[in-house]
Amino acid sequence: MKAAKGTVFKYGDNVDTDVIIPARYLAISDAKELASHCMEDIDKDFVSNVKEGDIIVADKNFGCGSSREHAPLVIKTAGVSCVIAKSFARIFYRNAINIGLPIIECVEAAENIKAGDTVSIDFDSGVITDETTGKTFQGQAFPEFMQKIIDSEGLINYINNK
Repeated sequence: MKAAKGTVFKYGDNVDTDVIIPARYLAISDAKELASHCMEDIDKDFVSNVKEGDIIVADKNFGCGSSREHAPLVIKTAGVSCVIAKSFARIFYRNAINIGLPIIECVEAAENIKAGDTVSIDFDSGVITDETTGKTFQGQAFPEFMQKIIDSEGLINYINNK
């Protein structure tokens, strides 16, 4: 997990877990099938347009609501390589790391990056580059132990590999 690059999907404040994956689908156990409903209540075209490596950029409090681990799981399974936001709900942040979804808090990036921009992220340095505009932003780099968890595709795999 050294870098990511993709097209941006942009959302506002308080994107909650019920919007990320509506509760009516939680009985589905297959991750791919579950991911086919990712973001559908806020962006009906998300699953048909998202490509492997794409990036979500949002404003404040991304992932608020319930503590379900399904939310970061469906984002990752849909192909998203990273979520950048002004801030994350605490439980979403932890769940994202636990399942191996990179997330970065960066107010300036969230304010300046637009939907459809191409963005690259260097996870070692935390540098976010909007390749569409040429602007760079300094996000929080992951501590080494978190990078190892994400590289292992999540906490369980990390523990099993030790």
